[in-house]
Amino acid sequence: MSKRQKADRNSPPSRSENTSSLESRRPQSGKAISPEAVSPEAVSPEAMSRLVEAHLPLVNHVVFQVAGHFPRHVDRDELIDAGALGLVEAAQRYEGSRGVPFNRFAAQRIRGAIIDAVRAADWAPRSVRNLARRLDSAEQQLAGRLGRVPSLDETAEALGMDTHELHKLRDRIFRSVVLAFEHTISSGTDDDMTVADLLADAGPEPAVELEDRELKAYLREAVACLPERQRLIILGYFIEGRTSEDLARFLGVTESRISQMRTEALESLRRGIETQYRSSGPSNPSGLVERRRAGYAARIRRSENWSHRISEVPDPDSDEAFLAEVGRLVDSL
Repeated sequence: MSKRQKADRNSPPSRSENTSSLESRRPQSGKAISPEAVSPEAVSPEAMSRLVEAHLPLVNHVVFQVAGHFPRHVDRDELIDAGALGLVEAAQRYEGSRGVPFNRFAAQRIRGAIIDAVRAADWAPRSVRNLARRLDSAEQQLAGRLGRVPSLDETAEALGMDTHELHKLRDRIFRSVVLAFEHTISSGTDDDMTVADLLADAGPEPAVELEDRELKAYLREAVACLPERQRLIILGYFIEGRTSEDLARFLGVTESRISQMRTEALESLRRGIETQYRSSGPSNPSGLVERRRAGYAARIRRSENWSHRISEVPDPDSDEAFLAEVGRLVDSL
C-alpha cells in the first residue's frame, strides 16, 4: 500500500461525507420538525405548538438566570408567563435559514420579553432601581465581611453618605415597592400568610360599624320623637351649645324648670333606646306612665326601617348632620 493510500485511509472524512452520514441517520418521521431547517411559512400550527411545548423547560432556565437581578417582590410566576409569551413569539419569528440555533434565538427572545414585562409593570424610575441594587450589594458585602447585619452607620459609610441620606434613600426604595394584598410571604412557619394578614386595620370591624350606625340612628329617632319642648332643650343644650338661661328665656320658664325637663328628656331617651334592643316589652302596660313610655318606644320603632338605620350617613358625627336628620324625621312623623 502506498503512502498516499495510507494517508487517504487515515484522513477524516470530508464535510460532505459527514453531512451525508448525518442525513442518513436522521429520523424520517414527520413528528419531529427541525426548526433550523424549516422557514416559518412552512411550519403548520400543530408543528409550531409542538415546537413551543418542547422548549418550555428553556423558559424556566432563563427565568432562573434573570430572577436574581430583580427585586424579591417580583412574582416568579409572572416572569414565567412573560417568558412563555416570548417563546411563542420566538417560534413565530424564527428563520432557520439564518443558521442560528433555535435554542439561542428563543433564549434571547424569552429574556427580552421578561425584561420588557418587568419594566412595564414597574412604575419607579430606573435610577431608584439602580440605587436599590447598590444598597443591596453594599449590605451583602458588609454582612459577608462582618459576619452580621451591618448597622446604619456602617452601611452609610460604605455608600459614602450620612445616615440621613441613607434614610431618604431607603424611603424612596420602599415607596417604589408595590405588593398585592394576595402576595404570599414566605416564612418558616406560615407558608400561606399574605401581605393582607400582616397589615393592621385601624378601622372598626364591620359588625361594630353597623352597631354604631344603628345606635346613632336610634338616638336621632328618639330625639325626633320627644315632645317639642324637650326636643328643643336637648338640641339647644347639647347640640347648639345654648345655656339654661337662654333656653329659659326662649321657652318662658325658669332655669330650674329647664333643668327638670332636661333630666326627664334624657331619661326618656335612655329608656326609649334600651327598649329597641329588647326582644319584647310589656304587652299590656298598666298605668299612665307605662303606657306613655310604651307609646314613645313604639314611635321610635316605626320612625325608620332597619335598612335605613344601618345605612351610611354623610358626616355622621357633625352637629349639622345630626340637626338635619332630626329635622327630617320630625317632618316625616
